Amino acid sequence: MKRVFRGLPLFVIMMIAPVLSEAQQPDDHNFEMAKNLEIFHEIVTELDRYYVDTISPSQTIEKGIKAMLSGIDPYTEYYPEKDMNDLKMMTTGKYAGIGAIIRQYTGRDYVYIEEPYEGMPAARYGLKAGDEILSIDGESMKGKASSYVSDHLRGEASSELTITVRRAGVPDSLSIKLVRSVISLPAVPYYGMWKGFGYIMLEQFTENSSRSVMQALVELKDQGAKGIILDLRGNGGGLLQEAVNIVGMFVPKGTKLVETRGKIPQAASTYITERNPIDETIPLVVLTDEQSASASEIVAGSLQDLDRAVIIGTRTFGKGLVQTTRMLPFNGTLKVTTAKYYIPSGRCIQEIDYSTRNEKGQAQHIPDSLTKVFYTAAGRPVRDGGGIRPDVQCKQDTLPDILYYIAQNVVLFDFVNDWCARHETIASADKFSLTDEDYNAFKDFVCNSDFKYESNSGKALESLMKIAQREGLADKAQEEFKSLESKLQYDLKNDLDVFRKDLERVIAMEIVVRYHYQRGVVMLNMRSDRFLDEAVNLLGDRKRYDSILASPD
Repeated sequence: MKRVFRGLPLFVIMMIAPVLSEAQQPDDHNFEMAKNLEIFHEIVTELDRYYVDTISPSQTIEKGIKAMLSGIDPYTEYYPEKDMNDLKMMTTGKYAGIGAIIRQYTGRDYVYIEEPYEGMPAARYGLKAGDEILSIDGESMKGKASSYVSDHLRGEASSELTITVRRAGVPDSLSIKLVRSVISLPAVPYYGMWKGFGYIMLEQFTENSSRSVMQALVELKDQGAKGIILDLRGNGGGLLQEAVNIVGMFVPKGTKLVETRGKIPQAASTYITERNPIDETIPLVVLTDEQSASASEIVAGSLQDLDRAVIIGTRTFGKGLVQTTRMLPFNGTLKVTTAKYYIPSGRCIQEIDYSTRNEKGQAQHIPDSLTKVFYTAAGRPVRDGGGIRPDVQCKQDTLPDILYYIAQNVVLFDFVNDWCARHETIASADKFSLTDEDYNAFKDFVCNSDFKYESNSGKALESLMKIAQREGLADKAQEEFKSLESKLQYDLKNDLDVFRKDLERVIAMEIVVRYHYQRGVVMLNMRSDRFLDEAVNLLGDRKRYDSILASPD
């Protein structure tokens, strides 16, 4: 049988993308496809006709679709009409609403405003982080999930809504009328000069993100930047063309950057820089981490392959797959993997092979021993598979367990609510710090709350004791277990002192974001950023910088 697909993709995402069409398949494949589709149709029909309770066709079939796609790869997804806003936001960075992050805490009846975006309706009309959302347009939000609240906060641009909130330090609830607008999340939340060099943080590759980078780059050069630091840490990717445009600011026009290859000829595309560069020679450092993926890896990998930038940080995520969107009946969309991408050296950096799975159905990582060596333009060896390996390794500090539990617990949120209710303003983000009095107040707040956590060492000991008991060894090691158990019991007050430096940073971030938004958090973190320090040191040592990019000969 022969199937005909209608139309072309609406846009290309990175996710990434060539045009998709249907290839001829062998007769036995077509027969298997037709047979199993007929079986699926009959099962759904029989369920609908004979199952003791009435089933929901949309929910039942949608679950089947999701289960099917989950066995392919994490990036092939079905978006029914009701979820199209999610897909649109992912690719454009835009949606219509009030512009705020909301959060639900376990044990609390209401959802909270976690963070209003700077310049967006939530911030303009006076909503604040920590506000407890009691009702929306008169409908109580008590017991509602955050997804339900989010759906009610979103709506058509220019439409009105009234939100009633409870605010720390204010005796009565507040009713605030807002007008929704198109929310455009900034691709570049911050850029500026840092110790003589230009710093650009790029969070996502959405529509026109390359324009934001270009604006930042031009302004920083005008301010006398002696080098550029492009921060791609935590950037999970986005539009391929935006990645190509950004690399094109630093390399000659007409440079071949990316090839995509799939099982059908139409999946093959070549991406070449189409504009004159802004600066082909300015020293450039790219910061990466394990969350830098997809389009981020195209930028970092292309600049590495062309010996145009030094990559500093940790190995990137390793996503070398290409997705295309296909329109489906009834306004649905399928985002489907159609190809792999290859950067200038010819390598593909895909980390996981989804085409082969173990006996448990798990996709396997490509071991380093099976990766191949490729070469940059200058002849430096680089490897495929497993993401982009940085030229200069710079690892994150190991964070204490208590930091994770504090950050996830409502106790930090409650403390910051109380603190901010008593402080109308704070110092600028680059100068703000907690006082001894502030931190002591935090310690008292935590110790007087019901906050508890269990250390990983304590969990490991408990697991070991259970194993010893099953093996009949528990009695022999009883005294040793008791001794270890007493020593591994956490001491909350002591831990709050021992890990004060790490905890102060988290508290400061939660406070600063409420007064200076995300821009302020970036400025605060720059003061103690090991990756950034390494980049500044390298850019300040031109001999070392050039030696890293030089031919090994």
